[in-house]
Amino acid sequence: MGTAPDTSTRGSAVNTSALLSLSSATPGTFTFVPTPSFTSTHVRDRTRKSTGKSTRESSRRTPARRAAAPLAATAAALLLCGPLAAAPAHAADQPGGATDAVKPPAHMSTVGGKRLGRPGTQVDPKAGAPALPKELSGKSWLVADAESGDVLASHNAHWQLPPASTLKMLFADTLLPKMPKTKTHKVQLSDLEGMGEGSSLVGVKENYTYSVHDLWLGVFLRSGNDAVHVLSAMNGGVPATVREMQAHAKHLNARDTHVVTPDGYDEKGQVSSAYDLTLFARSGLQKADFREYCSTATAQFPGTFEKGKKKRSSFGIQNTNRLLTGFGVEPYKGIAGVKNGNTTNAGATFTGVAQRGSRVLLVTVMNPQEKEANEVYKETARLFDWGFKAAGSVNPVGTLVRPGAAGASHPSDGGENGHKHAQASVSTDDGGSGGAWTAVGIAGGSLALLGAVAFGVHRRWPLPELVRRRSRD
Repeated sequence: MGTAPDTSTRGSAVNTSALLSLSSATPGTFTFVPTPSFTSTHVRDRTRKSTGKSTRESSRRTPARRAAAPLAATAAALLLCGPLAAAPAHAADQPGGATDAVKPPAHMSTVGGKRLGRPGTQVDPKAGAPALPKELSGKSWLVADAESGDVLASHNAHWQLPPASTLKMLFADTLLPKMPKTKTHKVQLSDLEGMGEGSSLVGVKENYTYSVHDLWLGVFLRSGNDAVHVLSAMNGGVPATVREMQAHAKHLNARDTHVVTPDGYDEKGQVSSAYDLTLFARSGLQKADFREYCSTATAQFPGTFEKGKKKRSSFGIQNTNRLLTGFGVEPYKGIAGVKNGNTTNAGATFTGVAQRGSRVLLVTVMNPQEKEANEVYKETARLFDWGFKAAGSVNPVGTLVRPGAAGASHPSDGGENGHKHAQASVSTDDGGSGGAWTAVGIAGGSLALLGAVAFGVHRRWPLPELVRRRSRD
């Protein structure tokens, strides 16, 4: 989905030369050119209508054909303005779209611990523990230790809410192991059909060939629904991909999640939770490619063959994760991804992972009700700050369960007993890094659709060197 363009200049003083040199896709060659038209007229005619309504929208929808042209023009203008421009977005994709005062259910899922199923804020501080930030307005949020799985604090952790593009984490975690990054695909018109009106797009063009690597950069950096649909077509189509995502969510014991679209676009019945989104991020971060893509700040994306030239052009794209790029907010020290989203129904959503020293935390925030610009990133940063200070001075209120039957049978008491259970399984994995690591929190298992695959959360997982360099700035 991407976030809506922000005209704020705060944070624009971020070291752009450092960002350019850190691009893992084309180091040292980052160049912005105007983005080509995102989709053809034929594709725009086949886009589906949004089911949500924004407070800014009139009662009559703008036809997709008319909406797509200013979208492309706006995106091109943003790119021309500089490398820290924001992603194109639906005009209705403004923060806090769902502004109703609906309260969380009195009883929610207790996966990971009974306290996680209670409405309101859950935290169990020891003496001397720092207080939670006061400036938190998210309908739901969660702070967890990414390695041990301890949930340090939460707020309506299992409230089923629209996920927006954070659902792309599940999409990536499901499909990444199935396609080698060097595989190429010539895009057909049918591959791009069915995208929602005003979808955020990276600029995939029919009749052009792209590598899987290119498409994943489009998914992670620009939240491109066009790239999602092409990858889905390569995977047997959208319906098949949705079924696989739902099966994988079930395997991860993400029971709050119901998948309707692979891209997270607003559809009736499509929901997830802060708890489930954190599970998706934790699972995806075990994969080297996932870590690489979600931590890449800038890259080059293939363009078109310009008239009279034999060489294909390219254009610059940047990550819509503003805590990574520093557009509109201060970049967060040690940030390593993961994914943001913003739609009419979902409001702003974000799951992030950050490292300080040897500690790695995951934070998810869904739909802040405070309407300040970039509020989801500000609240995420506050929770990261609290989590790094509080680690070791709070008792866990629950745990991120392991996948499969072992996680499904996890006792629902949470707290100390749940914490002990989460660490019951210990294995080793060389991870291709030349050493054996202790795996904590998740036992070996089999992915429902991919066969037997070892699955471990590493006590010392290798965050990308890209992030390690940035965290020392």
